[in-house]
Amino acid sequence: MPTPTSIVIKNEPIRLSQFLKLANVVQDGLEAKIRITEGEVQVNGRLETRRGRKLYISDVVQFNDQELHVTQEDK
Repeated sequence: MPTPTSIVIKNEPIRLSQFLKLANVVQDGLEAKIRITEGEVQVNGRLETRRGRKLYISDVVQFNDQELHVTQEDK
């Protein structure tokens, strides 16, 4: 099982493609689009093929044997 990594966002929601870029698991938006549409990304345990999928605090993204948790910036 992959070790979870917390990725802090400033504002919610955040688009899935933007989140993957923020987490530094893709190089750019084009790579994010390809990875998502090719079925390489899961959100909360379900396959997600929409790059515009909105993510909220506590969502979990699985990609490339990584588990990424959406967390909020401490104020």
